[in-house]
Amino acid sequence: MSAAAAPTPRAERLGLPAVVNGFILDHIRVIEMIGVLMRIFSFGLVSWMGPASPFLFVWAFNTIDAIMLSWCSLLKRDAAYSLLNLFWILVGVVGMLRAGGLIGS
Repeated sequence: MSAAAAPTPRAERLGLPAVVNGFILDHIRVIEMIGVLMRIFSFGLVSWMGPASPFLFVWAFNTIDAIMLSWCSLLKRDAAYSLLNLFWILVGVVGMLRAGGLIGS
């Protein structure tokens, strides 16, 4: 008689590295809080400094937090926040290209 197959962990079903996903799932609340604080900081910096803001830095920082928050929301299978944060990754890439002068203003 064969042993029953063990259930596949959620992280492996997503096709992403199981070790990384396991770490994220184990620390998801902390990672999400860091991502939210990063977003508050980046937009606070722009609000405070206005046109003198380091826009390339702000968009790069904002894109990193969007990647963090997207990964968390994908693992949690939260469709609304996955869509929102994946959109912010796209906005961040466009923002970095504009801030770097690679596309028109």
